[in-house]
Formats: sequence, structure tokens, C-alpha cells
Amino acid sequence: QVQLAESGGGSVQPGGSLNLSCQASEHIYSSHSMAWFRQAPGKEREGVANFDAYGGVRYASFAQGRFIASRDNTKNTLFLRMNNLKPEDTAMYYCAAGSGSDTWLFPLATKSYNIWGQGTQVAVSS
Repeated sequence: QVQLAESGGGSVQPGGSLNLSCQASEHIYSSHSMAWFRQAPGKEREGVANFDAYGGVRYASFAQGRFIASRDNTKNTLFLRMNNLKPEDTAMYYCAAGSGSDTWLFPLATKSYNIWGQGTQVAVSS
């Protein structure tokens, strides 16, 4: 059973936008903290945005002001709207789920999450 499934990736020119989605199983969505991550070729996976327990979103500095993370609780789905994309945003984008205190102590750390989707590829080039 697929627990997390990302979609919406693709190729876009610099300055363009993309909308990513992550469909989660009901069990995962209702009982875990959720976040978006990305991994560029040759680089470590890094956090993009985390949904905190109070309905807020915490963003990595590179995402602040350009990316908008949201969720639809009726559909167990996360979204990541990415605007003004740059070549350095090229990466595989993942959604992740985790439980326990690490998800609020270290909300954008990979170690805080133990359930991962397969990712969706985003390529930004002219």
C-alpha cells in the first residue's frame, strides 16, 4: 500500500511555477507530522517546508517568499506551490511523514521523518 505519493513535477523555465501534490494515506495523514523535502543531484536531502501542529508552516530560507505549502484535510493531500523557480531548485521533491518530538524540535531535518514518498522530479532550465 502506497502511503505517500507525490505528483506534479516537470520541466519549467526559470521564473516559472509548478504545483506539487502529495496524496497521503488517511492513517499517515491523521497521525503524523508532514513535510516537504528535496534532493538535488550530488547533494544531501534538505527540508523545504514543515506543517506544524498549530496549522502553521515553517519554511527553509530558500523557500521563504517563493514557495507556498498548503494542505487539504478533506483529501489527505499536501500541496507545494513553487513560484519564480530557479535552476538551483532542480531536484527530486519528496513529501515525508514523521512522529515524535523530533518533528517539532527539528522540523526540517531528514532524521525527523521515517516515511517517504518516491518523489517527483522538478527540472528548471532555459
